[in-house]
Amino acid sequence: MKRQIQNIIDVRLICPAALVVAGLALATPAAAQGEFTLATPPAVATPAWSFDQDREAERQDAQRDRESEQREREREKSDRDREQRDREHEQEARYYEQGMSALDSARWDRAVSSFDRAAEMKGTKADAAMYWKAYAQNKQGQRGEALGTIAAMMKDFPKSRYLEQAKALEFELRRDAGQPVRPESESDEEMKLLALQALQNSAPEQAIPMLQKILQGTSSPRLKERALFVLAQSDSARARDVLVGIAKGSSTPDLQTKAIQYLGVNGGPESRAALGDIYSSSNDVDVKRRILRAFMVAGEKDRLLRAAQSEQNPELRSEAVRQLGVMGAHDELWTLYQKESSVDVKKQILQAMFVGGNADKLIDLAKTEQNPELRRTAVRNLGLIGSKRTGDALVEIYGADKDPEIRKAVINALFIQNNAESLVAIARKEQDASMKKEVVQKLSLMRSKVATDYLIEILNK
Repeated sequence: MKRQIQNIIDVRLICPAALVVAGLALATPAAAQGEFTLATPPAVATPAWSFDQDREAERQDAQRDRESEQREREREKSDRDREQRDREHEQEARYYEQGMSALDSARWDRAVSSFDRAAEMKGTKADAAMYWKAYAQNKQGQRGEALGTIAAMMKDFPKSRYLEQAKALEFELRRDAGQPVRPESESDEEMKLLALQALQNSAPEQAIPMLQKILQGTSSPRLKERALFVLAQSDSARARDVLVGIAKGSSTPDLQTKAIQYLGVNGGPESRAALGDIYSSSNDVDVKRRILRAFMVAGEKDRLLRAAQSEQNPELRSEAVRQLGVMGAHDELWTLYQKESSVDVKKQILQAMFVGGNADKLIDLAKTEQNPELRRTAVRNLGLIGSKRTGDALVEIYGADKDPEIRKAVINALFIQNNAESLVAIARKEQDASMKKEVVQKLSLMRSKVATDYLIEILNK
């Protein structure tokens, strides 16, 4: 008998289910007679899982959680890095604009300081800031310092689009070394431009090469911009070719930006087609963004729609969507929304619908959109529109939608509208204590007699 039990124990080590089998075997009549037979257990449903399977499932769940947390941390870090870059870019742009403004008003010392700060940011405008810093230093009579700034710029930015102008400025500095600064040069520039404008009206073909010379030389930013403006007013095919060349990048980024703007504002079909070609061939995100804005000014809905549908860069797709919203391109935005699969892009389309004032479609989507996140976005944008019609629609959505998050979004949207009447009406009907608390909390923040009267009514109960 002992040997039989030992055999059972040995079997148990091989098969975890053997213990149950052993108990059944010992209870049989054969066991009572001193005989042991390994009985076949009754038919019992074998579990589809085991302890090891449970542990493996838990391990996989934990791994998925860790991976999800890691992705979230990486996404948050990416967002923080992008926000930091945006802040730095905005700061650099402010310094640069301050410098350009100082140049326009001949405040050379302030211009030098602002451009120096912009250059220290080491961003996208660092080379331009160094060139204009040298320009301002020259105007102050600091020719040695200006030559030093140009030398540093050429070393740090050997492929800068300001390089040719920097070389021209260096040549002038060395040529004029030892000569006094002439403050009257500013009035000379003004006289030149007045003469060119008159020549543009009487003999435009003769004016074009002179305008090109100003644009390629070392004149002030204001004179170059005005020369470009004069060029943009011309109906001459040659003038348009010069303008298109600058828009393609044959000159400095500052002039390129202006040329793109002028082609959108003043140009006809040929100019817009040229912008389309530049957009297709360029890899510069900033240039393409400016072309999209020029398309908006020119009323080019079809080109913006194509960019929103086919552009691979998410930032540019968003820009195209945004510009369609500014244009009030309701049909185009709805077409995009129906075809789009990305939730983030759909949010941007909803934002564009708000910018375009398309309350009808936002109300429809706030009621019917299956994705709760997008539905909340539509609700929030209805609150931003702020009208009796959208307020009534929000109250209707609150009554029909049982999702607590959607209802909270409605409450917040009505709060944004300062719609105390609708919030009080909701609070009077609401039976859910937590939702009613949300409404009352918003009412407590509003400066409205309707809200105050209702809060006093609650206190008097």
